[in-house]
Amino acid sequence: MILSFSVENWMSFQKRVCFSMVASKEKQHRERVPRSEKYKTSILPVAAIYGGNASGKTNLFKALNFAKGLVVRGTQPDSLIPVEFFRLGSQSSELPVCFSFEILMDETIYEYSFAVTRKSVVEEKLVEISSTSEKTLYDRKDKKPNFHSSIRKDEFLKFAFKGTRDNQLFLTNSISQKVETFKPVYNWFKDTLELVAPDSRFEPFEQFLDEAHHLYVTMNFMLPQLDTGIAHLGGEDIPFANLPLPEQLKQKIQEEVKEGITVRILAEPINERFVVTRKNGELLSKKLITYHAKQDGNEVKFEMRHESDGSQRVIDLLPAFLEISAAKCKKVYVIDEVDRSMHTLLTRRLLEGYLKNCSPGSRAQLLFTTHDVLLMDQNLLRRDEMWVTERDAKGVSSLLSFSEYKDVRYDKDIRKSYLQGRLGGIPRILLADGFTSSCQE
Repeated sequence: MILSFSVENWMSFQKRVCFSMVASKEKQHRERVPRSEKYKTSILPVAAIYGGNASGKTNLFKALNFAKGLVVRGTQPDSLIPVEFFRLGSQSSELPVCFSFEILMDETIYEYSFAVTRKSVVEEKLVEISSTSEKTLYDRKDKKPNFHSSIRKDEFLKFAFKGTRDNQLFLTNSISQKVETFKPVYNWFKDTLELVAPDSRFEPFEQFLDEAHHLYVTMNFMLPQLDTGIAHLGGEDIPFANLPLPEQLKQKIQEEVKEGITVRILAEPINERFVVTRKNGELLSKKLITYHAKQDGNEVKFEMRHESDGSQRVIDLLPAFLEISAAKCKKVYVIDEVDRSMHTLLTRRLLEGYLKNCSPGSRAQLLFTTHDVLLMDQNLLRRDEMWVTERDAKGVSSLLSFSEYKDVRYDKDIRKSYLQGRLGGIPRILLADGFTSSCQE
């Protein structure tokens, strides 16, 4: 779980901006708030981030995406680190971009931070936090490491650090060198932190084609109840030669797909989804399709491109909500524009379904950005679970929780106050009531 995340000198975030998921003394909905008894701390299961267009909501998502990519995929030798500086400051490009994560894994808290420029990693630190003390496992600064006394005598660690390039995180390189000491933190970024962009598609959709898979059963049970018009999902066999793919890609698939290997393909821009596998030397392919009920009781097949944007978005988001709603799930999902193409009642129902399964023992989290003010409801979310991004006249974004406003009572119509501009985070529209056209007849 994320306890806190901060970023500085990144895109619209010039000053250090801290995003905390540690619960305040708020009493609303406390029955569903996860709690770590070891640290005597309650952690929020959800966070909704509001704000006007270009206020910085997506920049926060991009910052998380960048950090995950740098940790998991790393960099190439002699390549620049693809950081995005705050571009409106006079000296921003000369300053490092700083990231810090405080995460809870298996009832142990780790604080992982790093600062980078385009050319190198300036600082990097990993701290293990117990209920009574803090232990800096390693601290990298000025190209020199400082290891904790408990691991300082490990010669292989020193060897692994010597092989770490200036433009590479030591955490990333240590994993490639098969160092197990820091692997849980690396795996958190790799396997626990999931980022869903507005145009993201659910990747393992071959599960929708397997009648024995639990997701196939669950999706086909829920889709008709969400008013999508879809009776159920299905798969249609299609000759490999007929796949609407470039011949060069088909040739590559033929060469690389070995016996028993399955690959998934998303054909843009039509959003058709195909699964290709090789069996007994032959390439077999299937296409994901939907079925709708006809007036006479029979069913008719729909291509995925025939479905509305909203229905496609539900197909892509529903597996995420089902996963984090499952018992013992430890995933952290960050969804940018969760309400995109979906009706507010549908979005709310997905959130309600997830929150209903949260409890003091749950360890999943959901962070999302949205413009849907109808979700700004204290019957649904706590004040410390609602955040707002605001961009000032200098182009600098800030982030603030509604719980920090003293006049936001638990029984207050928070939506009305927000739309009236009392809480910030709304667009400053200067355009007059009427439009004036410069076009000449």
